[in-house]
Amino acid sequence: MRMGRLLAEEGSVEACYHCVTRVVERRFAFGDREKEKFVEILRAYEEFCGVQVLTFCVMSNHVHVLVHVPKRPERMPDDVELVRLVRRAELSYPASELERQLAELRGAGDDAGAERLRERFLRRMWNLGRFMQGVKQRFSQWFNGRSGRAGTLWEGRFKSVLVEGTGRTLSTMAAYIDLNPVRAGIVNDPADYRWSGYAEAVAGLKPARLGIKKVVLGVLASERPGETARHQMRRLLARYRVYLFENGEERLAGPDGSGARRGMGAREVEAVIHSGGKLSFYQSLRCRVRYFSDGCALGTEDFVEGVFVKQRERFGRRRARGARDMRSVDFHGIFALRDLGSRAVAPCGASQG
Repeated sequence: MRMGRLLAEEGSVEACYHCVTRVVERRFAFGDREKEKFVEILRAYEEFCGVQVLTFCVMSNHVHVLVHVPKRPERMPDDVELVRLVRRAELSYPASELERQLAELRGAGDDAGAERLRERFLRRMWNLGRFMQGVKQRFSQWFNGRSGRAGTLWEGRFKSVLVEGTGRTLSTMAAYIDLNPVRAGIVNDPADYRWSGYAEAVAGLKPARLGIKKVVLGVLASERPGETARHQMRRLLARYRVYLFENGEERLAGPDGSGARRGMGAREVEAVIHSGGKLSFYQSLRCRVRYFSDGCALGTEDFVEGVFVKQRERFGRRRARGARDMRSVDFHGIFALRDLGSRAVAPCGASQG
């Protein structure tokens, strides 16, 4: 039975989430142009909603997004900035109309009316559900219009996992997302798949670089006194690249073309699990690990226990502990809130993650 989505106290605390959304019937509907448009809309709504996309990967039939949702700020955007953000996101409510109505209300001295109008847009910001809903709806409108189709594009609601926003959990989740096209056998080098946060960061796009910086800094690297921002970014990207290749090295072929592989085969995975052993950290990231999309909450034992205590009413009375070991895999101290049993891991060839 699927557990309902777990959210931090939106609007009052910041949190990170791994979100996955799939095309209806898992059709391979996205070509290059569709992937580019999805990224364009993703970045527009990132700015409008005031969230930060740490990394992402747009595949042919599904999308991964690792997003940081900050708490609602004390200082709200002024009228000019709000109009700019609405225009940036190309909302169905025209920015020009919002600008006109705000000017009329302010001119008439009806500040209360202006604030009520503003709140219709502000309540869509700093909110995970509104962010993902906006991205999916906007893309569906574009896709259906371009394809001459009607009806649902997405396979129901998006999945999300609450992710501890500091430490190894965040970097592990980011690597899992950026290695998606490597696991699928599309590329050998994750930098070659341009519809991902890592590839954008390598290409020099500022939002992507800031996302990777948050993932890497303090976990895989540290601050260096006197280091310029440019040199720091180069060093962080280099360190993250090493981290990715440590986890994806089995995809690399030898000089004669031999040795290339997507990861562990089905028999290897089954043999390890059947023997009672666990896949290593590096082996795990080359497989499809369901904890990353269905684990409800991931992090250190203390983090997951804290989520469990806050969400206690959603669990049975007999459950005394929240943090569960991740079966079949060893992620060095990362725990899950949901126990997925023996079907927690599938080899790469079983399905695109």
